[in-house]
Amino acid sequence: MKNVVVIGGGAGGVELATFLGNKLGRKGKAKITLVDRNATHLWKPLLHEIATGVLDDGVDSLSYRAHGKNHYFSFEQGSITRINREQKYVELAPIYGQEGDMLVIARRIPYDYLVLAIGSKSNDFNTKGVAENCIFLDSSEQALRFQRKVLELFLKFSENRALDDIGEEEFKQKLIEEHKVNIAIVGGGATGVELTAELYHATEDLSSYGYGKIDNSCLQVTLVEAGPRLLPALPEDLSAAVLDELKDMGANVKLGTMITEAQPNTLITKDGEEIKADLIVWAAGVRTSKVTHNFDGLEINHTNQLVVKETLQTTVDESIFAIGDCAALTQPNGTLVPPRAQAAHQMAKACAKNIFAVFDNKPLKAFKYNDKGTLVSLSSFTALGSLTNKFGKNPLTVHGKFAQFAYVSLYRMHQHALHGCTKIGLIILVDKINRYLKPRLKLH
Repeated sequence: MKNVVVIGGGAGGVELATFLGNKLGRKGKAKITLVDRNATHLWKPLLHEIATGVLDDGVDSLSYRAHGKNHYFSFEQGSITRINREQKYVELAPIYGQEGDMLVIARRIPYDYLVLAIGSKSNDFNTKGVAENCIFLDSSEQALRFQRKVLELFLKFSENRALDDIGEEEFKQKLIEEHKVNIAIVGGGATGVELTAELYHATEDLSSYGYGKIDNSCLQVTLVEAGPRLLPALPEDLSAAVLDELKDMGANVKLGTMITEAQPNTLITKDGEEIKADLIVWAAGVRTSKVTHNFDGLEINHTNQLVVKETLQTTVDESIFAIGDCAALTQPNGTLVPPRAQAAHQMAKACAKNIFAVFDNKPLKAFKYNDKGTLVSLSSFTALGSLTNKFGKNPLTVHGKFAQFAYVSLYRMHQHALHGCTKIGLIILVDKINRYLKPRLKLH
């Protein structure tokens, strides 16, 4: 029996393992193995909601082992360290417990066909001090760490405010102005913009959970973008609309501002300006892990992505595929397929069909990326974006309720790929029930 190994359980990887398990694993045509460093899966575009407590990771996370049992693939927890193409195996690093004791030794997983879907992480561009002084939002653990720190800051703020409520009115006003919760976010892409909006949304709700009289005036988010505008993937008029929405919420948006150094609670710009903050988030750019340098001579580009052919096979080894953010596929217009969830979703489907073709001795088909547009959620305030127009050259501009529905539909499509029609219907029903049963914010 052939071994098909998928490395990485992100949006593309877990969908691919599900497709392969249902088609090949179920019929005993191949053994499908999914490998990921974590035990659970969470759709990465939701991390900003985890970070603000709007979403409960305990409810929305998916257990790889349980999902594998239901869809005929096995799961191995671990981080890939290298590939041996001659002997056809991947090596996984040991797993250590919280106390530092080794739980699982280093292992070798044999493969006949290998799919690399290791995703991407934030790119600090080797900026001095960023790794030590900034929080990234690349995993649920980092998002939860951010949420914990935000709640601590608001607790401290509310207690200080309560102590000074007995003071003179002029003194109280001065205290409020000087003791806002200050959060700096570097990166004006989707993550930075959506996190900014969610923070203001969450702040509006905190006063109803025992944090005192807290509203948006108690929060100051500074969003820093090196480029001339926010969300370069959107048309300029929509980018300007997002900017206006964020400013109306109270955000301080700094465009054309490059960060050259991060210090404790301080960002230093290229012009020497200091941006003070109680908490700093780095959400500027993405890159693939440098572990691809240990992939036994596979071709990589300057951001460590694996260069692939139109069939999603690597240029050096046809038994190895790459999909999602870690795959560098040049389109006919000369640009790379962008690192987006919709690209990973499409690549997972195409890669599954090509692997089925390999087993059926049929020719493989070229992957063609279908850009369906860009959507941005500004929390409960609004949503907007541009969708591909099949009947005209110009994209369709959407905003408001329809845009929010389209944005949520992206996640539902991912859930549908994993669970099918019946389960996704039940999941949507449970989500609606939980809106009445659970608090709007997760505060623990």
